Amino acid sequence: MNTAELQNLIDWLIDGARTAMNPSLMMSETCERMVAAGLPLWRVGVFVRTLHPDIYGRNFVWKPGAEVEVGSVDFKILESPDFISSPVIIVFQQGLEVRARMDDPASSRFPIIEDLRGEGVTDYIALPLSFIDGTVNASSWSTKQPGGFTDEQLAVLRKIVKPLARVIEIISLARTAASLLDTYVGNRAGERILGGQIRRGHTETMNAAIWLSDLRGFTSLSDRLPAETVVEILNLYFDCQVAAIRSHGGEVLKYMGDGLLAVFPIDEYVGDSQQVCSRVLEAAHESRASVAEMQYPIGDVVERFRFGVALHVGRILYGNIGGGNRLDFTCIGPAVNLAARLEKIASRLHRTIVASEGFAGICSGGWSDLGEFPIAGFSKDQRVYGLIDETSAA
Repeated sequence: MNTAELQNLIDWLIDGARTAMNPSLMMSETCERMVAAGLPLWRVGVFVRTLHPDIYGRNFVWKPGAEVEVGSVDFKILESPDFISSPVIIVFQQGLEVRARMDDPASSRFPIIEDLRGEGVTDYIALPLSFIDGTVNASSWSTKQPGGFTDEQLAVLRKIVKPLARVIEIISLARTAASLLDTYVGNRAGERILGGQIRRGHTETMNAAIWLSDLRGFTSLSDRLPAETVVEILNLYFDCQVAAIRSHGGEVLKYMGDGLLAVFPIDEYVGDSQQVCSRVLEAAHESRASVAEMQYPIGDVVERFRFGVALHVGRILYGNIGGGNRLDFTCIGPAVNLAARLEKIASRLHRTIVASEGFAGICSGGWSDLGEFPIAGFSKDQRVYGLIDETSAA
């Protein structure tokens, strides 16, 4: 083996693998440089657990001459027979390396070994990737070399996984930060926070369509049902909206009990106000249908649900607001206040979807004039519109 090339690789990893712009390129360059230095690698896998509400972990698989395969698995993997009987789970749980030679009958206890044998693999080893905080992730290395890995080659693999783990940990931490921000404050806000917009008062003015909704009868629902059941219902209810909001270009900013605040930015990158408002209305139609289909069995009764959503468009102030060292990335302004008031009017009128005059004027067609209403905090009455296909007896 070329020890000078291997040392160059280790130095490159220690320096942060700076020439690789993303995890796939880092893994590809690492494996290719190892092969060039004389390590007979066939298949290399890296398996990293994530801090995400839906995703258990991500996997990266390299083979010679092919692009790195990137995938993710949800928490169902923990119940998968293949995962439960894999060498990787031993690494995760015990932090031990696991070797499986194809000529060793004991290796047959791992189902993956049969698949690798079919590819002509002669040797396999799973090695821990130990993070500074004590977390253990896993890597796997296989070869087609007759007789399997030599002791010298195994020593090199054990040496390389240490700096490799540091680079993977840095990448993982950055991705975790982005993922958590996306999960808890939204993608657009998360990008700004990671970009350094973290000081109180850092704000920008933005033109946007505003969505403000709540679940009808939530107070009585909370009073008569166990808290755990209410949480399940809320999660199902929010699922009915979030997918539609996100697929039509919106970003959920807030959950306020049973309330949901979302914005749909209007700019040259996503479309003009007419295009954006049309997408917002499509999302409202989809959410209305989803909530109408939603049901929750409680004893002999099947609960059905209704909700209301107010749509408005206007300028909002978007950014960091808060006190002390506790900040919130949110939006404020008269347009948000008006949307909140309109949602209350929707409830009084037993309507599911209502819109301001501004929104209905931009996204014309299909609206009926519900009249003018006094709005608390506003000097002039506001005209409110409802969908023609709805009645006041909803």
